[in-house]
Amino acid sequence: MAEVILESILTCPDCGMTNLMTMPTEACQFFYECEHCKALLRPTAGNCCVFCSFGSVECPPKQERKAFCR
Repeated sequence: MAEVILESILTCPDCGMTNLMTMPTEACQFFYECEHCKALLRPTAGNCCVFCSFGSVECPPKQERKAFCR
């Protein structure tokens, strides 16, 4: 199995600002407030977290192909 990547670049869909972040491994991150425009990001339909919706890398549980996120 490939090593889990823990860093992802989140891109705000409202203003385009990017932020390199370390993803949590113990739970999915459901909300993120853009540091630039203050938009509150939430997962899009069918995604478990903001990293799966707006990140450059899927969250650790998805990378590990777990059936559910924590």
